[in-house]
Amino acid sequence: MNEVLIRKAKKGDKDAFCRLMDENVQSMYKIAAAYLKNDEDVADAIQDTILSCYENLRSLRKNRYFKTWLIRILINKCKDVMQKNKLVTFMDQIPETPFHEEYETIECLQALEPLDSKYRLVVILYYMEEFNIREISNILDLPENTVKSRLHRGRKKIAEIYGYKIKEERA
Repeated sequence: MNEVLIRKAKKGDKDAFCRLMDENVQSMYKIAAAYLKNDEDVADAIQDTILSCYENLRSLRKNRYFKTWLIRILINKCKDVMQKNKLVTFMDQIPETPFHEEYETIECLQALEPLDSKYRLVVILYYMEEFNIREISNILDLPENTVKSRLHRGRKKIAEIYGYKIKEERA
């Protein structure tokens, strides 16, 4: 993460803030897509996250935790969208064009689709976003052992779904 950009953005440099968001939009898309099923909701969550980050960037105490802070906001916005969707019944689902065209990402997300969302999110944060267990624990506000369990179960479920043989470790 670019510390200089974060410092500039905190001082009100709009270009620096835009560059920070550009650097993180793919990560935000992957995570939001793990929570939300349609691209319109994903775009809404990302847009709300960017606005919230812009308005609250000065409240970030340690610049090195910018991405963790950003992802935490995104997850909360995704939960808000999910809650709002529970209250609304859609009469018609119109196919949307994807918010972000990156086939590798789309294929990975599709491969993870069969997983329960709690496992899918941990797998995405760990493997695609390269957060460590402690960081994921902080982002999701879960104990580290819960993150480890979900990661293990997610791996095991993926192996079962796609017919991979896994070797269980014996204690």
